[in-house]
Amino acid sequence: MTGTSARTDDKTLRILSTSDLAGIDISLTDVVDVVEQAYRTLADGRSANPRKLTVKPEDGHSVSYAMLGRDGVREVVAIKTSYKHGLDKSRDQQHYYTTLTVYDDVTGLPVAMMDCGRIGALRTPAVSALLARECAPPDSRSALVIGTGTQGRLALPFLLTTLRRLDRLMVHGTHPDGLVAVREQLHHHFPERELEVVDDVRTAAAEADVVVATAGQHTRAAVESDDLKPGALSILVGHGIAPSTLQRADRVVATSAAQMKVTGTDMADDNGNFPAVDAEFPDVLAGRVAGRRSADERIFAYNSGLVVTDIALGHRFAQLAIEQGLGTRVSLWQ
Repeated sequence: MTGTSARTDDKTLRILSTSDLAGIDISLTDVVDVVEQAYRTLADGRSANPRKLTVKPEDGHSVSYAMLGRDGVREVVAIKTSYKHGLDKSRDQQHYYTTLTVYDDVTGLPVAMMDCGRIGALRTPAVSALLARECAPPDSRSALVIGTGTQGRLALPFLLTTLRRLDRLMVHGTHPDGLVAVREQLHHHFPERELEVVDDVRTAAAEADVVVATAGQHTRAAVESDDLKPGALSILVGHGIAPSTLQRADRVVATSAAQMKVTGTDMADDNGNFPAVDAEFPDVLAGRVAGRRSADERIFAYNSGLVVTDIALGHRFAQLAIEQGLGTRVSLWQ
């Protein structure tokens, strides 16, 4: 499926705002399928996902990323930028801006520039769900999500999309509004499922087959390796699990070993070192390496997100937006 720009010399840029994208209906299954295709295409060598660039001031009050990539199936090139300010402040005082600009690599014309917030909010839990599908212990029945922010609110619905047999769904969080939002999202997508709010996160982790840590950096939650049951899968998206879950894991899976060393520095040992990554996730999905080798090994999975997944999902949103006539056309280059 190639780009969505008309095959003309139309160089106007379609701007898709937060509200434009919010009105687009897309199923969780559709999101998972798009993200999985992006990983498989990368594993086949048909896409490009260079290492991200990072800028961070000495005092750590902000962080900026720039990511360039190409999707070889959709034949589009895109650049994603991400800027977060106020990392030294509470969540409600932080500022976060992220954009994705997509170009049709067949016509050479722009497709769209869009707010990437919703794309990231969907892409990341979809990746966690795929990691769980491939790496969770057999017959997993329980899951714990740590954190109730953007990434925590859709974590359980996506997990249920790939692990339908989960029947104990737990969440740990300290923000009342966030807990309400987690419950609302779960009941929106799976109205028959019940949510269990847990206060003792380490006790809950000992009873969970899958632990997904999505909390912000100021969280007090710090699940240790010894808290995890044999065979448990721990997935790190944000914060909430301690470095021991990585350092003492029986097996380490990462969406990208290189990115883990760039963005996961708080999980390194006292000397700044990381254990060897046993498998990169694109190769797991491609069937080149096993996600899990035995039922009782504790697996640590690092979900850093690859820009090719943002590109594929962003392009899917652009297609839907163009079909619905959404967005504002701007003559940026005229």
